[in-house]
Amino acid sequence: MDLFDGIKEDDRSEMLKCLNAKKKQYKKGSTVLGRGGRTSEMGMVLEGSVHMVKDDFWGNRSILGQASPGQMFGEVYACLPRQGLEVDVIAAEDTEVLFLDVKRILTVCSSACSFHTRLIRNLLTILAEKNLMLTHKMEHMAQKSTRDKVLSYLSLEAEKQGGPEFAIPFNRQQLADYLSVDRSAMSRELSRMKAEGLLDYHRNRFRLKNLI
Repeated sequence: MDLFDGIKEDDRSEMLKCLNAKKKQYKKGSTVLGRGGRTSEMGMVLEGSVHMVKDDFWGNRSILGQASPGQMFGEVYACLPRQGLEVDVIAAEDTEVLFLDVKRILTVCSSACSFHTRLIRNLLTILAEKNLMLTHKMEHMAQKSTRDKVLSYLSLEAEKQGGPEFAIPFNRQQLADYLSVDRSAMSRELSRMKAEGLLDYHRNRFRLKNLI
């Protein structure tokens, strides 16, 4: 878990008490954090996964991001407790979340716990990585065609996971929502690319092929 990187195992129990840590369980499809609400806590996924989603006036859904075990969500809003959430955080499957009080991370406690400096550094690193993820999403969205958006996303996943074979954290509808494309059009494009020998796939597992 990136937030705890460099923190000794012996310090973690004390740290969790200091941060007022609380575990909560959510069923698939339930709301973890609701749009318009406010929070002073950020969440860490322990089991399962969550999606950050936004629905427009007509009910069209976009997935802005996702968090898997060990990853954080809601840290930006927790750092801005007066700012209402502009997204819904939804459990993509049965999920367990550890909530942490951000104010207690950013404010050194009276006992001057040794892990605080490391926690702050780790939190800044996580925020920087989230900013990079949003940049990557903008790169996918900037592509003109559905095929180019899909290939941009799959190419980056192959690079991140270190090879042409990899799994993605989305099903077909979720991938379409993430890339803001029509699911049927995306599925047709995937079938065409498979027939052309550009890639192969089974459910959420993909294999990119080098035709050179």
